[in-house]
Amino acid sequence: MSIAVPPIPPISPWESLRRFTVDEYHAMIAGGVFAEDENFELLEGLLVRKMTKHPPHWICTELVRNALQSLGLAGFFVHSQNPVTTSDSEPEPDAALVRGALRDYRGNPDPDQAPLVIEVADSSLYKGRTWKKRIYARAGIAIYWIVNLVDEQVEVYSQPSGPCNEPDYGQCQIIAADGTLPVVIDGKEVSKLKVKDLLP
Repeated sequence: MSIAVPPIPPISPWESLRRFTVDEYHAMIAGGVFAEDENFELLEGLLVRKMTKHPPHWICTELVRNALQSLGLAGFFVHSQNPVTTSDSEPEPDAALVRGALRDYRGNPDPDQAPLVIEVADSSLYKGRTWKKRIYARAGIAIYWIVNLVDEQVEVYSQPSGPCNEPDYGQCQIIAADGTLPVVIDGKEVSKLKVKDLLP
C-alpha cells in the first residue's frame, strides 16, 4: 500500500543562507577575514559584494558629493561611500549628510545621525528601490534619495515606517532632470539643488 506524502514546500534560497549580526561583521573586519580588494556591504545580515562602478555612476557620485559640500550646511558633513550602521545592516550609501564633524566620530554614524542618505543607481536601481529602501525605512532614516541614472530623475522618499513587517516610506516624490530638489533636514527645507547639476 502506498502512502501519499504531502509535497514539500519549496525552500527560499534566502532561508539557506547564514546571516551575520553587525557585531559579527565588525569582528570579521577587525580579524582580517576579507582581502583588501574585497568590497562588501552587510545588508539584512547578508554579505553582499558591492557592484563595480561604471563612469556614469562614479561621476554622479562625485557630483552629488560636491553639490552637498557646496551648501556649507553648519553642523553637518558629507559622508561618501562609507558605512552607516543600523540594527541589522551596514550599507555604504553613495552619499549621506551626517550630523557633527568628522572628528566627533569613533565609530560609524547611526540612522539618527544620518538624516539624509543617497544612492546613485543605474544597474543597481532595482536594489535601491527594494532592498536598500527597506533597510533605510526600517532604520527610520528620514529622507532617502535615489539619483536614478536610468530615467534621469531623483526619487525622494520620506516618512519612513520604522521597524515593522514590511518597512517602507510613506511618500515618494519624483523630480525630473529639469526640476529643483529640496534639501530637507529635520523636517525643514535648508536649501535647494538643481537635478541637472547632479547628473553626469
